[in-house]
Amino acid sequence: MSMSGTLARGKKFGTTAGALAAAAALGSTLLGAAPAQAAVAQPYGKVLSATGMKERRYPSTDAPATGYQRHGAQVGLRCKVRAQNVGGNDVWYQLRDRAAWVAAKYVANTGPVPFCKDVQRFRTADGAAHQGARG
Repeated sequence: MSMSGTLARGKKFGTTAGALAAAAALGSTLLGAAPAQAAVAQPYGKVLSATGMKERRYPSTDAPATGYQRHGAQVGLRCKVRAQNVGGNDVWYQLRDRAAWVAAKYVANTGPVPFCKDVQRFRTADGAAHQGARG
């Protein structure tokens, strides 16, 4: 065998070995990143009412208003309960980032929203603990 044939085979092996090592390193990097990418998307809703909607302290139109959301606003949804019927819909959503409720009648949600039955307690805006509504 000639020297150039050995050299050519050596380069080919070196290139293949380098490519395999790079692929292995990339694979371990991707495997390490997989759990972060596998995070479950949390549901949110978009306000449908042309005039917007009030946020309530409890899932009822009799409860004091705690805020307001404009038409088209995006709100994070934590869970849902069945409560006062509003326009043929008795579902209310608890907002994810604060202890406020919105009527599902006026919200288009992005996906499944769990019932609040597993939530034992939540805190209101004033910090007081209240028994969670059961759904």
